[in-house]
Amino acid sequence: MWPAEPKIWTVAEATRRIEDTLTADPVLQSILIRGEISNYKRHTSGHTYFTLKDAKARLRCVLFRRYGQALSFALGDGLEVVAAGRIGVYPPNGDYQLYVEQVFPAGEGLLHYAFQQLKEKLAAEGLFDPGRKRPLPAFPHRLGVVTSLQGAALRDIVTVARRRNPKIDIIVAPAIVQGSEGPASIIKALELCNRYGDLDIIILGRGGGSLEDLWSFNDEGVARAVYSSSIPVISAVGHETDVTITDLVADHRAPTPSAAAEMAVPDVSAIAAQLISLYERLRRMAQRRVDQGRRQVSSLAERSVLQRPEERLNRLRLTLDERERSLLLAVRNGYRLNKDRLIGLAGRLELLSPLGTLARGYSICQLSDGRILRRAQDGRVGDMVHIILGEGDLQAKIQKICGEGSGGS
Repeated sequence: MWPAEPKIWTVAEATRRIEDTLTADPVLQSILIRGEISNYKRHTSGHTYFTLKDAKARLRCVLFRRYGQALSFALGDGLEVVAAGRIGVYPPNGDYQLYVEQVFPAGEGLLHYAFQQLKEKLAAEGLFDPGRKRPLPAFPHRLGVVTSLQGAALRDIVTVARRRNPKIDIIVAPAIVQGSEGPASIIKALELCNRYGDLDIIILGRGGGSLEDLWSFNDEGVARAVYSSSIPVISAVGHETDVTITDLVADHRAPTPSAAAEMAVPDVSAIAAQLISLYERLRRMAQRRVDQGRRQVSSLAERSVLQRPEERLNRLRLTLDERERSLLLAVRNGYRLNKDRLIGLAGRLELLSPLGTLARGYSICQLSDGRILRRAQDGRVGDMVHIILGEGDLQAKIQKICGEGSGGS
């Protein structure tokens, strides 16, 4: 029944209510839809518009440019795909449509989607971080192998490893590598290798196959078991073009099981050849040094100083005697020259010395206050004076001052 006063909605209000209802449904906000593409059109803006259809219904779809650029294949009419995205409403037309974020070819589409979702999850947790990946030991003694006993991968790994190092120990942990039982079996084998403990490297691998065949290596549990391994892991799953989650988590990835064995096990024959080459280089270097030393000794032995050392010694003695005589002569001449100069300087000093002047008959007359009396006018009758002679001195009293301007008589 209608209410007594029914609410009358506008078109926009009704459309918004429908949009809210769709948005509130978690199933419709993350949905995978399979169908055939029709009415395919790519706009100049880069956005793509098409319809997904099956025998009973049609659904409008829009793929915005930022998502379309990530596609690894071309879309077109008649192509059956699985589209991932959310259901929403386009109010201007009143249409509900699928806003597509990812597109996969039908058949493997769901697996591709699951792979991408798990890849993004584990990457966000850091399981692919290159900084946590460990280097392989240079000379491993024991190699662990996780693979099927019936597959060609085991034969390839053992053949290559034995060829490169016949004495390496190979420990095989059998595992189911395909089907629903594969993940649990692989996890158990990895745990067994880690409990064994005395392994240097683990090779986890199998031969090529379809995406479904390799799906055990895209399992989250297997990825976390590889991440948790205390022993470095080489992932060798499928062929070179196949990439699994295990490849991304493992410490190292090899394109094939045979390549994994080559990566893990050094070629002892090549190493031996390198050592022999190095030994020969060192031997040649040592021989060159010995030959060089012999030539130097022979060259020195041919010198005259070593052929007739007594002659060289006699020449050195003569040179030493000559230099000794020259040195003594130079010392004597220098002594005489300096002595004559010293006598001359002493004579000049004697002439200039006050004592020398007194010795020649002069005297120095000092007043009682120590002043030297240079003029008669500087003294006064009755002053006591001190007269210094060449030999001895006198005390006298001025009795009379003679000369012009005398101070008394």
